[in-house]
Amino acid sequence: MTTTDLLSLAIAAIVLLTMPVYAVRARGRPLDAEVARRPKTFLIGYWARDWVMWMISPLERGFVRIGISPDVFNLLGAAFGLAAGIAYVARALPLAGWLILLGGVSDIFDGRIARARGIASAHGAFFDSTLDRFAETFAFIGLALYVMPAPAWQTFAVALALGSSLLVSYTRARGESLGVECKGGVMQRAERLVLLALASLLDGVITRRAGWAPGSLLAGTVLVLGLGAFGTAVYRTVFITRALLHRNDTT
Repeated sequence: MTTTDLLSLAIAAIVLLTMPVYAVRARGRPLDAEVARRPKTFLIGYWARDWVMWMISPLERGFVRIGISPDVFNLLGAAFGLAAGIAYVARALPLAGWLILLGGVSDIFDGRIARARGIASAHGAFFDSTLDRFAETFAFIGLALYVMPAPAWQTFAVALALGSSLLVSYTRARGESLGVECKGGVMQRAERLVLLALASLLDGVITRRAGWAPGSLLAGTVLVLGLGAFGTAVYRTVFITRALLHRNDTT
């Protein structure tokens, strides 16, 4: 096990040790308001989401007090996505995993700070969602370069994951522009980030113990991610199409 793997596992262990502390502190406490209003997903339940919000809440309050702009976190999210892509090219998988998680946390901060300061706007919503797509694209481009030269299935997995991730976001945005909201599906952005980050962090440890080729766990996870995201895009397409047809039938 390399020094980088050991450091990554140590950091992950420290983060996970906050879970029992949260379990005690959160007993009987209502869920975070934003967590409660969002639907529970297949992979990430309310408890895990509330735990994350509890961990980052001191930083959030500090950022609100000093008046930092939400746009800073939008830009940071894109920068972390770019840095993760570069880390993949450099074959530094654990570093890429942590950068992806930091990008996800930045994405949480921008919206929560905007709402806490009462400055949420159409500009912010557009900037946020668009830079999220840049961040994902940067990371997947880095992944594509990481797997080259690779078996055809790994190249397919990365291409499917990138295209499907963009389709998930497009179907939601296009539906909302037509007055139909659909946030459902098994592979939303949070799930994609968590799976990609965990696979990046654990690939070195698991592939060495299992005797697999380096990157095998990551590539397999990306394939699952891509298939799940494609299924989510199909689900949203069907849901929104039916909603629009029903609207036409009743008008």
